[in-house]
Amino acid sequence: MGMEASPSSIGLTEASTDVRPVLGLTIGDPAGVGPEIIVEALNSGLLPTTARYRVIGNSEGIRVGEPGKESAMRAMEALEEAVALIRRGDIQGVVTGPVSKALMYDVGFDFPGQTEFFARTFETLDFTMCLTGPHLTVALVTIHVPLREVPGRVTKEGIVRTGRLLYDFCRARGHAHPRLAVAGLNPHAGEDGRLGTEEQEVIGPAVEQLNDEFSGSFTGPVPADTLFYQACRRDYHGVVCMYHDQGLIPLKMIDFREGVNVTLGLPFVRTSPDHGTAFEIAGRGIARPDSMISAIRLASQLVCKPSQKTF
Repeated sequence: MGMEASPSSIGLTEASTDVRPVLGLTIGDPAGVGPEIIVEALNSGLLPTTARYRVIGNSEGIRVGEPGKESAMRAMEALEEAVALIRRGDIQGVVTGPVSKALMYDVGFDFPGQTEFFARTFETLDFTMCLTGPHLTVALVTIHVPLREVPGRVTKEGIVRTGRLLYDFCRARGHAHPRLAVAGLNPHAGEDGRLGTEEQEVIGPAVEQLNDEFSGSFTGPVPADTLFYQACRRDYHGVVCMYHDQGLIPLKMIDFREGVNVTLGLPFVRTSPDHGTAFEIAGRGIARPDSMISAIRLASQLVCKPSQKTF
């Protein structure tokens, strides 16, 4: 299945008078489900007409379900093309298809993930990964690091940075006065120092600083074992999480099919479906496009004027 990007193949108008923003859709690893879920999304009738869409990447000659160095190279080339298009102003945002990071490492991809690729390429220091779905939104203080390194990497500065980015994201989603929670790191949020001191020494002071900046919008540190129930009940618009799985396990359990990965802090919009390449089902016609559709819809919302909403 070839998917070389061209305006005529994806319905981009040639008229220079069309001022709608353009979103680039990278195909990810073409041996995976990326190309097919992009096609299904574009044909779904569920994408906003307030934006235009440009497919980025080439799957010509790649056999679905048979990943390797060549398919990984195509995925990396699509990311590099997206960067060039962003810098030229040809696209205003990008929705990235799923890639195999392990395979991409073998062809010279020197980043923990696509999030870090865009951040480093655009020299963005204040960034983080955010996952959002119909019921839950989480932002991560630490991202792709081993669990044993997390306590040393949870800093007051990192929590404050993540809280600021999440606050701005919730505002962009239309929540005029976001209510945000900050998770504890240890069981029972440290149990007053008996199960760890990070809550008292690091997380608590960060929450105080955030509340000074944002008029008491943050609550925490909150024990993680009860926090996500409260967040799903919509007591909070978003949660600042200390590490990757603390946020992604509840998000994927609750909003797996419609979850969206958003990189906060970039000078452009970047979203991605919240699932992997699924090589084992690629080409079988059973991959669901729900998360890709949600990722494109969110990117379209963010590059256009967001509508106000509250709960």
